[in-house]
Amino acid sequence: MFQLAEIRHMVRIPPWLFGQTLNDAVVEELNRKLANKVVLNVGLCIALFDITSLGDSYIFPGDGASHTRVTFRYIVFRPFMEEVLEGVIKSCSADGIQVSLGFYEDIYIRHDAMMTNSHFDETDRTWVWDYQTEDETHHLYMDIGEKIRFKIIAEQFADTTPAGPELTEGIDTASERKDGKKPYMIYGTINDQGLGLVSWWTNSNVEEQVNEEEEDEEVE
Repeated sequence: MFQLAEIRHMVRIPPWLFGQTLNDAVVEELNRKLANKVVLNVGLCIALFDITSLGDSYIFPGDGASHTRVTFRYIVFRPFMEEVLEGVIKSCSADGIQVSLGFYEDIYIRHDAMMTNSHFDETDRTWVWDYQTEDETHHLYMDIGEKIRFKIIAEQFADTTPAGPELTEGIDTASERKDGKKPYMIYGTINDQGLGLVSWWTNSNVEEQVNEEEEDEEVE
């Protein structure tokens, strides 16, 4: 789920940071620029891990800041394909389910990646898995707030940075634009054994859970 990404970048240190050591100033600027931002084709930046090299610093004409070539490693969120994760259902629609990991929410399970025999209940605004047994069909609801286990099947990066002179060499960070375009989206599936709501698989199989639910209903 988390990776170490090695990045090379020319870091600009403004004059008001000259009182710090070069290493501390670089760390402050990198975290200011990258923390909680998406780097195109790298992932969501979480925290600076370490600085592996500091090059010479230069002051260019017309700019009072110093510029230093830096190589560093950053902890990024970028799950690998077919990795299995657990999250919480944030919202449901006819198009699918949106999942939240707490710190990241642009995870989507599309309608064609649901369990076989699943449908969207327009009344309750939730997805339902019609689990077949020998005797009847049981409707297992995927309610908002439930824990869900899913497998990563695709990711999509989008360049949402404005084109212009403010783009910085080496790192293109992105944030959500006003038109709603997401810089990084992940797609998952629950159409496999052991995937779906975590509560479905707390017993040895779904059928045992269905039987227990039926017994509880009879007691009531």
